[in-house]
Amino acid sequence: MGTYHSTRSRTLACSSKDAIRRGLAPDGGLFVSDELGEKKLDVAGLADLSYHQIARTVLGLLLDDYTDAEVAACVDEAYTGTFASPEVTPLVGLDHAPDGGAVPTFVLELFHGPTSAFKDVALQMLPRLMARTGTAEGEAAQKIMIVTATSGDTGKAALAGFADAPGTGITVFYPEGKVSRVQELQMSTQEGGNVAVCGVRGNFDDAQSAVKRIFGDRELAKRLAERGVVLSSANSINVGRLVPQVVYYFAAYAQLLRSGAIQPGDAVEFCVPTGNFGDILAGYYAQRLGLPVARLDVASDRNNVLIDFLKTGAYDRRREFFTTTSPSMDILISSNLERMLYYVSGGDEALVASLMTDLSNEGCYQVPEELHRGIRALFDGGWASEEQVASAIKHCWDENGYVIDPHTACGFHVLEELPAAEGARARVLLSTASPYKFPRAVAGALDLDVPADDFACMDVLARATGTVPPRQLAELSEKPVRFADVEDIDQLGAYVEQAAARL
Repeated sequence: MGTYHSTRSRTLACSSKDAIRRGLAPDGGLFVSDELGEKKLDVAGLADLSYHQIARTVLGLLLDDYTDAEVAACVDEAYTGTFASPEVTPLVGLDHAPDGGAVPTFVLELFHGPTSAFKDVALQMLPRLMARTGTAEGEAAQKIMIVTATSGDTGKAALAGFADAPGTGITVFYPEGKVSRVQELQMSTQEGGNVAVCGVRGNFDDAQSAVKRIFGDRELAKRLAERGVVLSSANSINVGRLVPQVVYYFAAYAQLLRSGAIQPGDAVEFCVPTGNFGDILAGYYAQRLGLPVARLDVASDRNNVLIDFLKTGAYDRRREFFTTTSPSMDILISSNLERMLYYVSGGDEALVASLMTDLSNEGCYQVPEELHRGIRALFDGGWASEEQVASAIKHCWDENGYVIDPHTACGFHVLEELPAAEGARARVLLSTASPYKFPRAVAGALDLDVPADDFACMDVLARATGTVPPRQLAELSEKPVRFADVEDIDQLGAYVEQAAARL
């Protein structure tokens, strides 16, 4: 996949290294390659491969302007000694399938990294990939300022990956009061001389839209260039964030093969809690690369804009925004959906550009009927109310003795409601975060006492379930808060400029 271009035009053609360095295409689109799927990965041999070996293979297919030695070094740096499980993303079988059916269900635990969230898998990799991009022509002396909006987990995972990374700085914006206390402390206590963290008066969509405007601000880019700084992103709009997530779909399949749950070629259904559509888009990429996927299930919370889109073909962000116990999914503008629209439409960049213009100007768009049918051929899904999230956490514990967080609970509820996909030999629920990131919501769902303090609540949850909170979360209460900044949306560009001046 040597050539990348925008989802909205083919004006700029660049390598994957340049796409990763830029983050967002100049016209506001996302970088894609028309070569996706031309080369396939042979799933028959997956059972014999370690996570590191699968990662080297997948990244080699998707980022082929990196040398084999560069890819191997990135993989080793990202996944050696940084994850609590030797599998990196271990697969755990549930005793009782959520729907009571005959198809076995497994949980893919994506939260064993340094910040206890699935974003670690990609954000331990992205700084390594970016460090090997070199510099674009005319940018020999420039440093990279990473600018990221987070709905909860991306921020800390990006901070952990880029803290004190040579030649980079990172600025993270999060919606004030709309992330869990644990998530906020993870960001506000972050160490590192090149980091900046700021709350935003607004929701995640407000912050994400502001960050996109920052990337499109030519005057700001000019001023930063004069200081030797170029902007890039750690959100899943960056193809370097997306590609490492493809790996764990193949890793899950490999573990299913090794356990004897499936045979090579058997189809697997994946259920993915998602707000920005990046995590499930990685599953679509895996399917294009040859992974036998029976269906991809979108799991949403009360902000169910994606589910309405799947049902009707109409995407409409003009609706009430809800703050829920699954804050990383409290999103009404799902950026990565743009990449899926590009591929399912057969690479119709004019259509994608038109749809994105409608979304920007009108707050909604309607896809053509044929495109909607193409989406429905692979994607399904459902959503969970707050009551259903709590019920799913309780049901999963009562039936399986297994504790899940509210995001994963949305997926568990969807698997309870949806019959298994036709031809699926196994169902895999992607678990996106440790339950200890949301101890109050989980303890409340399990009918436990819920202390006002999150860390006391962790202790209650640990005693009741016999589980152990990740050390990096339990120790947060002892760390000093470094960042308490809060800004209005229209001040975020100035905040980035001030952070860049400190590099």
